[in-house]
Amino acid sequence: MQNILVTGGLGFIGSHTVVELQKEGFNVLIIDNLSNSKIEVLDGIFNITKVKPIFLQFDLLNKEKVNHFFQENKIDGVIHFAASKAVGESVEKPLMYYENNIFSLVNVLNAMQMTHVNKFIFSSSCTVYGQAEELPITEKAPLKPAESPYGNTKKISEDLLTDVAKVSDLNTIALRYFNPIGAHPSAEIGELPLGIPNNLIPFVTQTAAGIRQQLSVFGNDYPTSDGTAVRDYIHVVDLAKAHIAALKRLLANKNAAKIEFFNVGTGKGSSVMDVIKAFENATGKTLNYKIVARRPGDITSAYADTSLVNNELGWKTELSLEDALRDAWNWQLKQTN
Repeated sequence: MQNILVTGGLGFIGSHTVVELQKEGFNVLIIDNLSNSKIEVLDGIFNITKVKPIFLQFDLLNKEKVNHFFQENKIDGVIHFAASKAVGESVEKPLMYYENNIFSLVNVLNAMQMTHVNKFIFSSSCTVYGQAEELPITEKAPLKPAESPYGNTKKISEDLLTDVAKVSDLNTIALRYFNPIGAHPSAEIGELPLGIPNNLIPFVTQTAAGIRQQLSVFGNDYPTSDGTAVRDYIHVVDLAKAHIAALKRLLANKNAAKIEFFNVGTGKGSSVMDVIKAFENATGKTLNYKIVARRPGDITSAYADTSLVNNELGWKTELSLEDALRDAWNWQLKQTN
């Protein structure tokens, strides 16, 4: 069995990826500092797969602990999720974001080099494209200056990985996610925003559950079909499976370059109003929402051209927007019952 380290493996995307890795027969080791996740997620993973991954709680900013971990464990590949990810918070605390997201990456890469581990999958983001001039967005689209320190840490991390790949044996696949939503169909794991959610779907489900009084729709004067902003919403289970496809490519030495970039989305844009209607159709719940002013920094529209990831990784989405919203709602119900 090959040993795969998943950093941030108890987070939203990390935990779903751990489940898919275990289903594929990989031995998973998780490092997570629980800054934006809960230890109970381990139970959810076990309930789905009947396998408990090895879990270590420590901070990747601790260089000594990171080095010690790699010296003590034979690792065949790394999937790196560990990062702070709230856009608004990153604007308020830029130093915290640069320190956490960049230094933790550097510590992991240093330890990998020291122990000759050279397969690395990076959790990147479509934020690197900003408001693209052409839709759908291909991997050749020019990268724009980031709208937030969070987005900039993704861009800097991609540059850092590109530089390291030029002068070492590191092989990297960076997956540029669009908008991950949903939960595992078992409702054992899902998105667990601590405090006020930053993303649309937890706001939708919490409003439907009565935790939030009203859903704010930020702007209805965008140049889109219904005036609300458009995004590419991908089911988190589909996204998790993209990591498996990327990992298998690296382990089989099938990558075409030392560093590769893939957009991971559905290839379809959905407006905020589309999401509200799809949620109401999927669940039978009526949402209390209100149109409010646009948020600064929000782009009009972003959705992926997925032809590269479909052709090169042999991966494509299988689950619909309604599937994702139904699963998110069932997960929400489990939290509130």
